[in-house]
Amino acid sequence: MTRAHGKRDNCLYVFSVAGGMWALVVWWRGRGLRPGGRRRKLSQRILLALLLILAVTSTIGFALFAFTQRARLDALYEQQAVSIARIAAGNPQIRSAMAAGAPPTRDGVVQRVAQRIAADSGASYVVVIDLHRVRHSHPLPALIGQSVTDPIVARDGRSHTRINVGATGRSANGIVPLYAPGTGRRLVGEVSAGIPETQAAGELVRELPAFGIYAGTALAVGAAAAFLLAARLKRSTFGLELEEIAGLLQDREATLHGIREGVVGLDPRGRITVINDEARRLLGLTGDVEGRSPDELGLERAAAELLAPGRVVSDEVLTVGERLLVVNCWPTGRDGGPPGSVATLRDSTELRLLSQKAEAARRRLQLLYDASGSMGTSLDVKRTAGALARVGIPHFADFAVVDLVEGVLHGEEPASDEGVRMHRVAVHGIRDEHPFIQLDEVFELDPATPQAWAFGHQQAVLERDLSTTQAWPAQDSARAQATVAAGLRSRIVAPLRARGVLLGVAYFWRMREREPFDEDDLTLAEELVARAAVSVDNARRYTHEHTMAVALQRSLLPRGMPDQNAVDLAHRYLPARSVGGDWFDVIPLPGGRVALAVGDVVGHGLHAAATMGRLRTAVRNFSALDIPPDELLWHLDELVARIDEEDATDDGMTGITGASCVYVIYDPTTRTCAMARAAHPPPAVVAPDGTVEFPDVPAGPPLGLAAPTFETTQLRLFEGSRLVLYTDGLIKARDRDVDESLARLSAVLGNASRTPEQTCTAVPDALLPARPSDDVVLLVARTRALADDRIAAWEVPSDPAAVAEVRTRVDHVLSAWTLDELVFTTELILSELVTNAIRYATGPIRVRLLYDRSLTCEVSDTSSTSPHLRYAATTDEGGRGLFLVAQLAARWGTRYLSTGKIIWAEQAIPVPMADTAEPHERRLTWVWADHG
Repeated sequence: MTRAHGKRDNCLYVFSVAGGMWALVVWWRGRGLRPGGRRRKLSQRILLALLLILAVTSTIGFALFAFTQRARLDALYEQQAVSIARIAAGNPQIRSAMAAGAPPTRDGVVQRVAQRIAADSGASYVVVIDLHRVRHSHPLPALIGQSVTDPIVARDGRSHTRINVGATGRSANGIVPLYAPGTGRRLVGEVSAGIPETQAAGELVRELPAFGIYAGTALAVGAAAAFLLAARLKRSTFGLELEEIAGLLQDREATLHGIREGVVGLDPRGRITVINDEARRLLGLTGDVEGRSPDELGLERAAAELLAPGRVVSDEVLTVGERLLVVNCWPTGRDGGPPGSVATLRDSTELRLLSQKAEAARRRLQLLYDASGSMGTSLDVKRTAGALARVGIPHFADFAVVDLVEGVLHGEEPASDEGVRMHRVAVHGIRDEHPFIQLDEVFELDPATPQAWAFGHQQAVLERDLSTTQAWPAQDSARAQATVAAGLRSRIVAPLRARGVLLGVAYFWRMREREPFDEDDLTLAEELVARAAVSVDNARRYTHEHTMAVALQRSLLPRGMPDQNAVDLAHRYLPARSVGGDWFDVIPLPGGRVALAVGDVVGHGLHAAATMGRLRTAVRNFSALDIPPDELLWHLDELVARIDEEDATDDGMTGITGASCVYVIYDPTTRTCAMARAAHPPPAVVAPDGTVEFPDVPAGPPLGLAAPTFETTQLRLFEGSRLVLYTDGLIKARDRDVDESLARLSAVLGNASRTPEQTCTAVPDALLPARPSDDVVLLVARTRALADDRIAAWEVPSDPAAVAEVRTRVDHVLSAWTLDELVFTTELILSELVTNAIRYATGPIRVRLLYDRSLTCEVSDTSSTSPHLRYAATTDEGGRGLFLVAQLAARWGTRYLSTGKIIWAEQAIPVPMADTAEPHERRLTWVWADHG
């Protein structure tokens, strides 16, 4: 069937070519074309050219098809080979045998399974090679156990393909890595599979008839095209002889070069076909210009646009060099003439004055356009004023100076009753040297000067000749003389006024070499200053809002670090150009512990700063409950959701969706650290030896999504470890991904010799650009551990008689700590707490004393019932225990654990009169703690 089909296609190809040739012969004999005629020879050349093009394109097309077909087949067979190799590499028997290191044998498991896979998939071979390049399977059993010369290419863990050409023809080869069973992905060898490409030639042969049909059809079309081209050539010359055509051309040249107007003819594509000498003179053209477009001849854009094909112009004025031309253009193909256009040029240089005025108006409009684009691009007051000073130099003025009311620079709105106190913010000119007041100088306007009058009356002032004006030197006569001596001739003083507020004064100066300012220039200056004033006022209002936002943000951030002994702290807050919502807090907790919090609110401006303050206040309040980090984030998430619901009822309010937070509690008595985070970057933990790791703390959702899936991660740290908390602005950058930033952060934190303060300096230098686009908060805490001799803990029997033993032991402990002054109050406090635990609690009771900045008493049990303070009546026999504790202790409270609760009480440690080494107040805290 295949041979018969190929013969039928070949016959069809021959018949198609023969049919095309027969059609060409019929056309040739039917037209009766014989050698000797001009058009006949031309048509013959056209036909031969078409036949040659057909042959070349057919050959190229077939070659391209064969190449692409071969490439497609190669890719297909390569994919099949890789798929078969992956099937063999994923076979459990092969993987187990190779992982076990079984020796290669001809009847081994690897050989049998590989040959079965090759037979089922149609592959010519499936070869398994171990890492020592020894074959474990092969179609030729004699080669099993022998080494291969090629290296193991699958060591990189990727698939490889190639085309092999041998004695048996082309074959596609796929190579994949072979891994041992399990999750470790241990490489034990590679698998190679090959598929012979036996059908590529047949695919190419089946496409030959299509090329035959194409060649025959193209031959017939070429013959018809030659006939039509010959007929078209006859119609184009109107049947004229060459002598007649030459005469017509001579008459046309005489007419074109005899008239005194320029004539330019163009074809539909805009190329010059006819041009006389007058047009060359008027347009300043030399050399051969026929066949070229006006754009290629270096003409001005306006001239090129007027001469464009299809334009209809009547008496259009055009400036070309020193000449003023009147141009008329019209198309030539309306009444059956040849398509294109004709333009006539007439010299009208007497209209130059009008053209100059038009050009001046155009330049003014262009200047206003440029000013609008440059002065509204910045919200900085000084930059906007500088843009006004630069925009008119040098086309409008030689120097420009801008003075602003001093309060405008700080975002304030100038009061109408205050003195006119100016701050020079911009000076720009054609050269750096100038006789004016220097930048950033502050001065008051003299009421007698024109600038003071212009500022007070809100009107611009034109001074055409400064040498004859007597009022303007009153501000500074010596500087006025230097100004005239420097060659300055004329100036315009224009006040900056926007939305009814006077912001400053702008000055424009011209040198003697130029014409002085006129009324048109005054109008232009007023328009420039009016546009600049709006931009300056926008910048002023932005500065005012930014200043308020910064003040609000700084007032909501911690003013200083609290007194505590749990960690050594250092922090950095690096604001971006706009105020953001990044925040941090350090909160001392009972028992010598400390809580570290870092958060971020998406967005910028006043709303972000206010939201940041609300979240920080909420975290500080929730931390007073002494709850675990995940529970605190749960409460914070619920609070944010409620705030969003309240804000949703107010028009224009924005929710807090997108806020993140990380909360860490460190206990120096046990060196344990508990942390949880809500969509915040993970904190870094740096061991004393410089090892950096990012604990696997579950990220959790952003705050306010009402999906509190937060989890607490517990760590035990070495003393001297560093906890590094930060916001995402530290690790997010346009030129690198987050993983690269974390790697760079790890490299910086790995220096164990740095103090927290040095770390806060080194990290931003290594990770942040000069002007970060987002706020950055960095908090570094180096952990401390409370010494064992500052901790006393013991268990108490559930017997009221044990209270006396507690008092005795407290006496010994406080005496050893030289805290004899607190023995009485401590015994009383601890007696009440232990008595309550014996009476109302269950399980083992444990007492712990901590001597840190305060004396903390902890009493723990396994009950979850919390005692509460009440006021006993005069006739009550009990109920005064916690009241006494509250009166004697500086603070007291309850902390719940997973196995019970802690009741703690804290006392201030009295500072001796001669002891001035520690300026802070030392405290003694009792904590009722359950240690499990």
